[in-house]
Amino acid sequence: MTVSKSTNIPFSRESLESLLKRRFFYAPSFEIYGGVAGLFDFGPPGCAFQNNIIDVWRKHFVLEEEMLEVEATMLTPYEVFKTSGHVDRFSDWMCKDLKTGEIFRADHLVEEVLESRLKGDKLARGETIIEDDDDKDKKKRKKNVKEIKNVKLDDEIVAEYENVLAQIDGYSGPQLGKLIEKFEIGNPATGGKLEPPIEFNLMFDTAIGPSGNLKAYLRPETAQGQFLNFNKLLEFNNEKMPFASASIGKSFRNEIAPRAGLLRVREFLMAEIEHFVDPEDKSHPKFNDVKDLKLRFLPKGVQESGSNELIEKSIGEAVSSGMVDNETLGYFIARIYLFLTKIGTDPNRLRFRQHMSNEMAHYASDCWDAELETSYGWIECVGCADRSAYDLSVHTARTGEKLVVRQALPEPKIVEEFEIDIAKKKFGPKFRKDAGKVEKWLTSRTQCELEDLSKELAEKCKINVDIPEVGATEVDSELIKIEKRTRTEHIREYTPNVIEPSFGIGRIFYSIIEHQFWARNDDADRGVLSLPPLVAPTKVLLVPLSNSQELQPIVKKVSQILRKEKIPFKVDDSSASIGKRYARNDELGTPFGITIDFDSIKDESVTLRERDSTKQVRGSIKDIVEAIKDITYNDVKWSEGTSNLQPFE
Repeated sequence: MTVSKSTNIPFSRESLESLLKRRFFYAPSFEIYGGVAGLFDFGPPGCAFQNNIIDVWRKHFVLEEEMLEVEATMLTPYEVFKTSGHVDRFSDWMCKDLKTGEIFRADHLVEEVLESRLKGDKLARGETIIEDDDDKDKKKRKKNVKEIKNVKLDDEIVAEYENVLAQIDGYSGPQLGKLIEKFEIGNPATGGKLEPPIEFNLMFDTAIGPSGNLKAYLRPETAQGQFLNFNKLLEFNNEKMPFASASIGKSFRNEIAPRAGLLRVREFLMAEIEHFVDPEDKSHPKFNDVKDLKLRFLPKGVQESGSNELIEKSIGEAVSSGMVDNETLGYFIARIYLFLTKIGTDPNRLRFRQHMSNEMAHYASDCWDAELETSYGWIECVGCADRSAYDLSVHTARTGEKLVVRQALPEPKIVEEFEIDIAKKKFGPKFRKDAGKVEKWLTSRTQCELEDLSKELAEKCKINVDIPEVGATEVDSELIKIEKRTRTEHIREYTPNVIEPSFGIGRIFYSIIEHQFWARNDDADRGVLSLPPLVAPTKVLLVPLSNSQELQPIVKKVSQILRKEKIPFKVDDSSASIGKRYARNDELGTPFGITIDFDSIKDESVTLRERDSTKQVRGSIKDIVEAIKDITYNDVKWSEGTSNLQPFE
């Protein structure tokens, strides 16, 4: 495992999780009732840290990019998610033990078993595997996976396992079933045979109203509320394109096997952006501001070859070479990097992984995940996709409400298109209750489809089509006419494409904490969270040297100044030693400490301590508070912010 900061103590997930629960960053929900997997409650430091991340996110994206923030309901009718594709496709693959009924998520099972076999192979070859002995999850998995022994594997099998693991995110359910069968993977605890993988829809279903007739779901993402409000947002933006909306809120997914703390949960906070752009112009006016930023990429071609070797290049090079599809997508990838590093992620443990061809959503033209390396492996924390015009198009087709942009053309344009005329007086009596469905299906056809239908109508004087919810339908030439016509257009009408950065705040929360956790002075019990001051839950610990009443007026005065300046602080006037008090708050990530001593009574000077280096400087209350403000909120370095203060030993 990695060694962080100035310490020789290996990272221990058990020590970190103990600290997070002991200091109540978060804890399992309903714990005194035994808890429910995948649900967590956040305590005071966890709430503050999460809120600070969101505050930076709003300033970095919503404010900087002039986005339009919306808040949509978490309850969504069935029809919306049927149209968006979530009802049919928002699933994971699970397999069940035929005897015990135990359920496994198929891709995770294959991944863990193959990784364990590779470890057994390395041990059999005499290789050393550095592993955290305190890692309960790994020890438990080792104990449960009976088949994993120190067995040497053929080189071909090792290469095959590694190739499968490199592509594990891209396999379909049937492909996972073939892998389970090929590699003879069963229930790790019993060896029992598993059923072939089946799809499990991850949405929580519910009903709206006392009758229960209006079926609904708890949303699995915040995006649909933004798409459905597109026309209102466009009008609010004075019909100007491009523009972006943003939304922050809870989402829900009924995970098959919640695990890894905050990394896979059933209720979580998301922050999503929908940037609406002209499909014919995906350039970005501020791309030049970020084009020289170097990032680490894992393109789909590298993964599909069975490798995980990263490619480092500037985002400008990535876009110009075609590796990243367009400037707007590239711009947001760069902005995601700047956001994540600003709030405390280690840039050396951050990469952008492209979705493979068999993993890419059918409507997406390109998609990259910002992944952060943790003790659980590489974790997807942000997705950034070009969703093309899919979402607005399907909702337009379903509702008949045009979600489009209309722009005056600089010059009139001659257009030749197929158009369909319906003889409504005959059409209604012919199809009766299905007339609306048949008409809607006909009028929503593309130009290519209308051309084919026109040929069929001309040849046979009728068309035979299969219409959803109606079935096989015959429409003759007395009811419809399909002709190619020429018209002059003065307005261009188009459906915008959407670039969508989607942030999992809980995953970012945990990954930053793991990146910034270390032990001081080679003492495993002296944990430190080196959170950036900008996002630290509390910025200042106010420490009177003793609980003498003489110091209280200065404590009160400093408290009032910090409160007035809106700097979060905490007073610790307990009887513990000053070192102990600082150590307790190092665990909470508090970046600064102000010590008030008996000299403070004479000249109102105080001492400022920096958490990571433990360096101390002394100055007036005013100068100390000013230094804290500059370092915390103005991105000023410690050396610069304290240059007018006196070093203190």
